[in-house]
Amino acid sequence: MATLTAELLRTTTTQSLGSILVVEDEPTIREVIAVALRDEGYTVIVAEDGHSALRLTNRHNFLELIILDVMLPYLNGLDLCRLLRHEGIGVPVLMLSAKSSESDRVVGLEVGADDYLGKPFGVRELIARSRALIRRHRNDYRCQGTVYKFGDISMFPQECRVTVRGDEVSLSPKEFRLLELFMAQPKRVWSREQLLERIWGSDFVGDSKTVDVHIRWLREKLEADPSEPKYLLTVRGFGYRFG
Repeated sequence: MATLTAELLRTTTTQSLGSILVVEDEPTIREVIAVALRDEGYTVIVAEDGHSALRLTNRHNFLELIILDVMLPYLNGLDLCRLLRHEGIGVPVLMLSAKSSESDRVVGLEVGADDYLGKPFGVRELIARSRALIRRHRNDYRCQGTVYKFGDISMFPQECRVTVRGDEVSLSPKEFRLLELFMAQPKRVWSREQLLERIWGSDFVGDSKTVDVHIRWLREKLEADPSEPKYLLTVRGFGYRFG
C-alpha cells in the first residue's frame, strides 16, 4: 500500500479563521487550494487519498470544512462522504470533480455533500463557496444554554416547547423526544433501529415503520412543504438526519 501523506499547513496569521481539510490526490491542485486558503487565514490540513482523510477527520474534531475530490485512491470521495455522514460527522463538505453534469452533482449532494464545484474552477469561487458553507454551518445550528436553534425551529427543552417560524407547535411526547435527539446532534444519520432503541426503548415490541410514521407527523408540523422536507431528511439506505 502506498505511503499516505497528510500534513498540517499552519497559517501565518496570529489567529486562524478555522481549520479546513483538503482531500485531493493531484499535488499541484492540492497545493494551490491549500496556499489560497492559508493566505485567507485558514489552517489547512491536507490528505492525498480517502483513507488518510478518514483518519484525519476522526483525529481533528474541530474542522470547519472538508474540500473533497471525487476521484481518490483507495476510498473515493463519494464513498468517503457517505461514510462520514453515516458516522454522524456533520462537517460541511464541498465536493470537487471533473464530472460536472447535473446527474453527477445530484449524486454528490445525495450522498451528503453540501456543495459541488466542477473542475476546472476559479480559486476565488472556491474561496467564496468555502466561506459561505462555513458561515451557513455556524449560523444554522447554535445551542444557547437550554435552547436549540436550527433555521426557523427553536426548541426549549426545559419548557417542553417548540416554535416554528415564530409560532408554537404542539408535539406528542415521542415527537418531542425525537426532535430533541435530532436537534442535539444535527447532520448525524440515525437508523430506524437506533431511533427505536433511543426513543421507544430496547423492550419495544413493534414495527420499524413506527419511526416512519412519527417522522411524517413531525414533517407535517415542522416543514413548510412536508413533501420536500428541509429539516428532516431521508438518507437512502441508512435512515434519517436533521439538517
